This record gives sequence, structure tokens and C-alpha cells, in this order.
Amino acid sequence: MANQPTLEELLRGCRQNERRSQQALYDRYYGYALATALPYCAHAEEAREVLNDAFLKVFTNIRNYDPERPFTTWLRTIVVRTAINRYHSRLREPGWCDLEEALFLPAANSDADETLSRLSAEELLRLLQILPPSYRLAINLYAIEGYSHAEIAYLLGISVGASKSNLFKARARLRELMMHLRGMVW
Repeated sequence: MANQPTLEELLRGCRQNERRSQQALYDRYYGYALATALPYCAHAEEAREVLNDAFLKVFTNIRNYDPERPFTTWLRTIVVRTAINRYHSRLREPGWCDLEEALFLPAANSDADETLSRLSAEELLRLLQILPPSYRLAINLYAIEGYSHAEIAYLLGISVGASKSNLFKARARLRELMMHLRGMVW
């Protein structure tokens, strides 16, 4: 089996628009980028669309990558921002409603925390994908990416209060979904 090219070699090839290097970089980081996109999207097909758009941005802007920083951090930022851009573009689509369903907001319950600890990663991902897009973005940006509410407000074009509200409602909706998933009654 031939030696795999190093990341530096792939990036050099991508800077020269070499299709082979672009394909190899895509193949090497496909799983990572898809795992990054999935929590932001309603389903796997949407996540693949975000991933493909993100890689197009990577190849278009490869000269802006700073090799002193981890490539995965740069790629993750592009994938997350691409998912946010998709959310913004969907807001302009006629008939697309951010509030997909009325939300029942249950009170905090310690059983929910116990249920969360028993969920598999796949179950949690499915629950995140059920959330309305604004709630899904809020919980991912805050809890997974570590953005502050001020940063989330800036990225999404909303107020800090709306960011906090979306996070609260996302957590409450997740609690409700976990209880239903596990057959627990309030």
C-alpha cells in the first residue's frame, strides 16, 4: 500500500487546485466534517449538503488557512458557519417555519438528567435533529461549540435575550423528548 500523503502535501496540492489532493482531503476529513454538521441539521441529507458546501469553501479559501493552527479547528469553523448560513437562507424561503410545532415546556426534572446519561450518542443526535432549527443552533453553539450568548446573537442576527430564550426552550424540549423516548411520565 502506498504511503498516504501528509496534510501539508494535501494542502499544497489543494492550493494548486489539484483534484486528486482535493478528493484525498475530502475523503480524509469527511467523517469529521459530517459529525460536525449533523447536530446542526434536521437530517443526514441536509448535513451532507452543508458538508459539501463547506468543502467548497475550504477549497476556495485554502490560501487563507494558517498552517500554524490545527486544520480541524479551521474546518470545524467553516462547517458550523456554513450550517448557520444555511439556517439564514432557509429563513427567507416562503413556507419554511422556524417554529415547526408548538412547544410544551416541562419543569426541570432530575429524572431528565438521569435519562440523558443513559442516552447513546445516536439517540441524542436524533433528539437534537427533532428540535426547531433556532433551538438546535442555540444548543449546539452554546453547549457544544462554547460560544457566549453575545456571540450567538451576533452570528444569528438575534438579541442576546433571544439566544438565552432559545437555549432554555431547547433544553426544555430535549427534556420532554427524552422523557417520551424513555417512556417516562412527568
